[in-house]
Amino acid sequence: MEKKASCKNPLCPLTQALSVIGGKWKPVIIYQLNRSKKRFGQLHLSVVGISRKVLTSQLNELVRDGLVNRTSYAETPPRVEYELTEKGKALIPVFGSIAEWGTYLVEDYKKSLTKTI
Repeated sequence: MEKKASCKNPLCPLTQALSVIGGKWKPVIIYQLNRSKKRFGQLHLSVVGISRKVLTSQLNELVRDGLVNRTSYAETPPRVEYELTEKGKALIPVFGSIAEWGTYLVEDYKKSLTKTI
């Protein structure tokens, strides 16, 4: 069995960036938090398909990496809110560019559907 090549170089900017924002859910979570700060339940409802366990894990990683702030309020019942840090907000233009590029993929997909009909 052939091993996949991977870049583990900690000095590689792309490796560092993808280690922080890579994966299925982190870009979606960041996008949702760009709109406004959210409580856990609100975020869970807005990120369709994510389990509570995975959302908790991803949020903890985003907080650890300094992209998201977690604010806990000493209330009954307890309240926790999540919002983007300045470091997290810096990703929004990057994701905007990726989304713009994604429109080309959507158009290609639509064209492939019309060819099969």
